Amino acid sequence: MEILWVLMALVMIGAVLGPYLLRRRGGIRQVHPSSPDAADPANYGFALQEELDIRMPGPDADLLEVLDLVQRTQDWRAASQLLAGTEVHGEQRWQRVQAFAGAASLELARRPGQQEGQREALRPGAAVGWRAGDTPGGQWLRVWRAEAPKDAGGAAVHAEFLVQQAWRSSTPGTDEFRIILEEAKEACAQAALLSPGDPIPYIVELSIARGLAYPRAEFEQLWLKILDRAPAHMGAHLAALHYWCEKWHGTREEAYSFAEAAATRAPQGSLLSALPLFAVYEHLPEVNLVRGFYESEVVTKAIEGAQFAVHSARAGDPMLAHVRHLLVFFLVRCERWGEAMHQLVHVDGHVGALPWTVSSDPAADYAVYRALAVAGYEANGGSPATLPH
Repeated sequence: MEILWVLMALVMIGAVLGPYLLRRRGGIRQVHPSSPDAADPANYGFALQEELDIRMPGPDADLLEVLDLVQRTQDWRAASQLLAGTEVHGEQRWQRVQAFAGAASLELARRPGQQEGQREALRPGAAVGWRAGDTPGGQWLRVWRAEAPKDAGGAAVHAEFLVQQAWRSSTPGTDEFRIILEEAKEACAQAALLSPGDPIPYIVELSIARGLAYPRAEFEQLWLKILDRAPAHMGAHLAALHYWCEKWHGTREEAYSFAEAAATRAPQGSLLSALPLFAVYEHLPEVNLVRGFYESEVVTKAIEGAQFAVHSARAGDPMLAHVRHLLVFFLVRCERWGEAMHQLVHVDGHVGALPWTVSSDPAADYAVYRALAVAGYEANGGSPATLPH
């Protein structure tokens, strides 16, 4: 196991995938990419690293088409129409709200004249960067709210936009962070009034509850509103899990308990059985301090639960890719190469999911794990011909 992580460190230091990995007498070692023995992910039909889409965990052709249209024309109407035609209580609408908000937030962070990577400076209470006389990125969202103030989809996107701006552009605990989240809380209330049975305004508020440190009684009241509207919503459970994590307002035991309770009551075909794996991920120990952690009973059970959820889920579940991506991470760390390859076949091409999105270069991190999976698979006799699709 130690050799495996030394290899990963060497690849990561290169800032690119760098040397490919190969098979040689059942072991894994680094070689030059031109070596005839190099294990090449392209042999499996996998996308090149520079072709990986970091925006979403899996394909959504309608969303991509509309996002392109909105950003090209700065006309919000197509976004409004797409959300209006998306089922209110489903996972897909939540993902689309996040995508539109994220697009506007990233546009604002890269206004004309700014260098790549620079962020818009936000003044507390200053409408999160929309200032008089400016022509900021994400202008289409501002116009959307001004021209259609009773559009429930636009209100939800605006609330999520404010949340993303707070977490991306200010430091938790500062006055600026708190003021933006208070503004987001008010936006959630407005969105909820426009669509009374809609769980999304309350799901957005879960991130606000974490950032503003809601007392537990207040958080639980918010959670009950979501359960009343969408009791098996996987995205909502993932957002709520953060609150209960040790690094925020709970403990490891409380996070595990929340995840396991959700998995136990998961209806047939629900991905909630995978929630314990996300709880394990949120409480990963230092690898050097806990040897054998990835072969432990808690990890093994969580992987089994996630695999069961994937096997039982309907093919079009928008959250399926999220679970598959996390499974790739754990299966590679457990050196379960064949199982990791099976998940990669289903998700390759899109990397907008945990654990890759916590990295400054999601595509590079994903490519490292993919290369390790390919190398391990071939080291144990696998080949493109033996990989089921």
